[in-house]
Amino acid sequence: MDVGRSRIVVCVALSAAVLWVAGPGASLAGAATGGGECQLQGVANISPPLTSSSGSFAYNFTGTLSSCQSNVAGAPTTGNVSAGIQLPETVTLTCTNGTTTGTVLYQEPIPQGSGSCGNSTTAGAALETWGDGKQTVVSYNTTGALAAVQLQGTVVASMTLTLVASSVPAGCTAPASFTISSDEPTFAAGEGALAALTFSPTTQDQNCVTMGVSSANISGTVGIGSAQ
Repeated sequence: MDVGRSRIVVCVALSAAVLWVAGPGASLAGAATGGGECQLQGVANISPPLTSSSGSFAYNFTGTLSSCQSNVAGAPTTGNVSAGIQLPETVTLTCTNGTTTGTVLYQEPIPQGSGSCGNSTTAGAALETWGDGKQTVVSYNTTGALAAVQLQGTVVASMTLTLVASSVPAGCTAPASFTISSDEPTFAAGEGALAALTFSPTTQDQNCVTMGVSSANISGTVGIGSAQ
């Protein structure tokens, strides 16, 4: 499949104790020949830990994107990516003595999965905050076996976060939700995503048998490109 204008959109997925982060494009090979790439470093936290037995799990992820290269003029070259974490946002608070502005926490949608260290499927949404201050939201799903995971995702218009009630000051209320829009102009809604990376448990004793994998370091190259 040919690759035209490159994109630098990254989404996050976890399977078989591996997080894989994807850049848009029909294939990594296609993105490499006609698009660009980013370097990813990050950490995933999994609950409950993945073991050799199948079960349901949730996870969050934070990472950095660096050395991004693109054939689209003005595309961002660095950024951060997250999924399933709490973010501070400044909103209008309604308090007993009037209204004011304040910073409270909002929860990103928490990615969900089912499976084991041997095979799994997941679904979620990821937020990329680029070095230019703009943001991109990607919805994705994955299927995986051992250390091989296939991820497919799509850039979407927005992500809705839910209020963390405990972060609101006493005597005040805050909006129940907060919406983050995909406003990085380089990345249009509907762009696709596909990629695979490598992982390593943060400690050697996480072997899926005597101890489940609850956290993993993620690193690798993200293929980028837009299929035509």
